[in-house]
Amino acid sequence: MKRTMTNLSGKKCLITGAASGIGRALAQAAARRGAVLFLTDVNAAGLDTAVAEVRAAGGAVAWTAALDVADYAAVCRAADEIHAAHGSLDVLMNVAGIAVWGTVERLRHAQWRRAIEVNLMGPIHVMECFLPAMIASGRGGHLVNVSSAAGLFGLPWHAPYSASKFGLRGVSEVLRFDLERHGIGVTLVCPGGVDTGLVHTVEIEGVDPNDPRLSKLKRRFQQRAVTPQRAAAAILKGIERKRYLVFTSFDVRLGWWAQRWFPPAYEFVMRRLNDRLHTLARPPAARR
Repeated sequence: MKRTMTNLSGKKCLITGAASGIGRALAQAAARRGAVLFLTDVNAAGLDTAVAEVRAAGGAVAWTAALDVADYAAVCRAADEIHAAHGSLDVLMNVAGIAVWGTVERLRHAQWRRAIEVNLMGPIHVMECFLPAMIASGRGGHLVNVSSAAGLFGLPWHAPYSASKFGLRGVSEVLRFDLERHGIGVTLVCPGGVDTGLVHTVEIEGVDPNDPRLSKLKRRFQQRAVTPQRAAAAILKGIERKRYLVFTSFDVRLGWWAQRWFPPAYEFVMRRLNDRLHTLARPPAARR
C-alpha cells in the first residue's frame, strides 16, 4: 500500500465551486501552502474574481474555466484539456453544490433532479474523469468530497439535499478503501453552519422568502455559522493529518455523537426543528 499525500506544496489541485464560499477560501488557503491550482465554477464572473485574488496574493493558477459540474461532457472536456497540458492531478476537491429545501408535497420534480445532478452526479463526474489518471500515475494523491451535516442527520425539509449529500457520503466511504491501495487518501467533509452565499440562494419551496420569521432564522444561522476561511482551514488540516471524516464546527461533531450514542436526544432535536420550520409553511400548491 502506497503512502498517502500530506503536503500540498507543488501539488496540482482541482477545486470546484471556487468562485465563492468554501471553494474560494480553499483556493486561497491551498495557494498559500504552495499548491498549483486548477479552478472551476459555474459562475464565470465570480470565478474570474477569485482567480485574480489568488494571483494577486502570489498564488499559482495553472488552469481555470467556468463550467457546470452536472454537465458530464463539459467535465470530460476539462479533464482532457488538463491532462494533455499538465498531466494527472494530485488533489481533487469537490466543493460545488446547491441547496434545495422543502417538504415532499411541495417540492417540484425539477428541484429533486437538480439537487442530485449538481451535488452528487457533479462530484461523480469529476471522480470519473480525473481519478483514473491519478491512479495510473502511481504518485498517490487525495480526494476531498464536501458533503454536509445533512449527509449525516435527518434535518427537516432537506430531503433532496440530503439525498445528494448522503449519496456522496456513501461514495466516499467506498472509495476510502478502494483508493487506499493506490496511495490516494479520501476526506469526507461534513460542514455545519458556514456563512456562505448558500444562505441567501437556498431554494425553500413552500415558504415566503419575504417572511420576516425566515429572515430572523437566517440571521440566527449566520450568527452561529463559521466563516468559509475557518471551514477551509479545517479541511486542509484534515488532508495533512490524513483524516477521513472532517467536521468544520463543534455542533456537528456533537450531533454525530448524539445520533450514535444517545438517539433520544437526537430525535428530540430533529422533531423540534421540524416543528419550527412547519410554522413557516404555506399551503401546498398543485403538483407540477
